[in-house]
Amino acid sequence: MKALLQLAQVSVFFGHRLAGVRALHQVSLALLPGERVALVGANGGGKSTLLRVLHGLVPPSEGALLGSPALRQAMLFQRAHLLRLSVQANVALGLWLAGHSLKQARSLALQALQRLGLADLARRPARQLSGGQQQRVALARAWALSPQLLLLDEPTASLDPHAKRELEAMIAGLAAQSPEVTLVFASHNLGQVKRLATRVIYLERGCVLADLPVADFFSGPLLAEKYPEALLFAKGELV
Repeated sequence: MKALLQLAQVSVFFGHRLAGVRALHQVSLALLPGERVALVGANGGGKSTLLRVLHGLVPPSEGALLGSPALRQAMLFQRAHLLRLSVQANVALGLWLAGHSLKQARSLALQALQRLGLADLARRPARQLSGGQQQRVALARAWALSPQLLLLDEPTASLDPHAKRELEAMIAGLAAQSPEVTLVFASHNLGQVKRLATRVIYLERGCVLADLPVADFFSGPLLAEKYPEALLFAKGELV
């Protein structure tokens, strides 16, 4: 199966290479259609930087990002950034910027909101919504673009437990409805990783120390033999 995106020996430095911060170090991986990839590891491990490299927001300092320029992709950040517009207009704006006419964008935006059960919010001012509602709208805005690759940077981290469950259920539903879409998400919630992921990548200090199917990542014997740091993290014992 042909990869959607590949990283070949990618390193990222912020500041001078010798005196600055090394955020990623010689990361090589391939993303296949339909995968659900969880990025895990302690804060500062490189998860957010890796997502931004995949989305083209941060260029590699070394190595290469390989993929088709025609790849449709979207990214959802930890905190939604919504404009002082209605919910429907916020979703339509992304579609308009992607090349749809304004009329088409409004129609497609409403369809996306209906599909995600958010049609009742369409005319509401987006910035007056709760945090959980705003994050769901941001997910609808990303999903309306029909991405082949959807990147999520700890999308439930700043939400209360009820909002977390709602957004996670929405993500799971979208993945089930469109199994050809590749999902890559960063998360500290190992329960969430078990529920959503098919593959787990463990990062520490910018290096990929483990890249395994989700069942193998949470299987002690394999981790204990080959990936002791990842085993400690999976058991909640890594500081």
